[in-house]
Amino acid sequence: MEESFRELIGRIRKGDELAAAELVRRYEPVIRRAVRFRLTDARLRRTCDSMDVCQSVLASFFVRAALGQYDLDTPEQLLRLLTTMARNKLLNQSRQEYAARRDNRLHNNDVAEIEIPAMSPGPSQLAEARELLAEIRRRLSPEELRLLELRNQNHDWNTIAELVGGNAVALRQKMHRTLERLSREFGLEAGEDA
Repeated sequence: MEESFRELIGRIRKGDELAAAELVRRYEPVIRRAVRFRLTDARLRRTCDSMDVCQSVLASFFVRAALGQYDLDTPEQLLRLLTTMARNKLLNQSRQEYAARRDNRLHNNDVAEIEIPAMSPGPSQLAEARELLAEIRRRLSPEELRLLELRNQNHDWNTIAELVGGNAVALRQKMHRTLERLSREFGLEAGEDA
């Protein structure tokens, strides 16, 4: 029997590498399909492909999920989140291409690049997901890990403040700063995700 969606998300938030691999297996093809559907500009396709965007989306998701940023109850919510993140990352890439004014026009002697999508994530993508979760947890301080564990137990910020002491708003802001720090460390673009 397949585990429930909430159990899967809970395991991901706790840094379970097998859960991360399962999420990649289930959702990577959907993300890549959404990107390919929106990746219509031939110039952009020459510098960006669905796998690049998908890996960036998953990296952003795992960092933020590990920090308890997302409260997801259904697979549909996760799909909307991931496809929105993919759209935003693709738009950001397009803006960067335009801003750089790169000349990626096709010439007569160019051979069109054909992307052959994988039907499911390969071993390298699954390993990357596991390694990313482990690295996220490794980079958290003991205090940040404690806050994360309490969030993963579905405590709200007021309850967490009562348990560890302090102000709920200040603790939430601390986790937000942690998210920003990890986003910088992992090279994830700020402000482009959902």
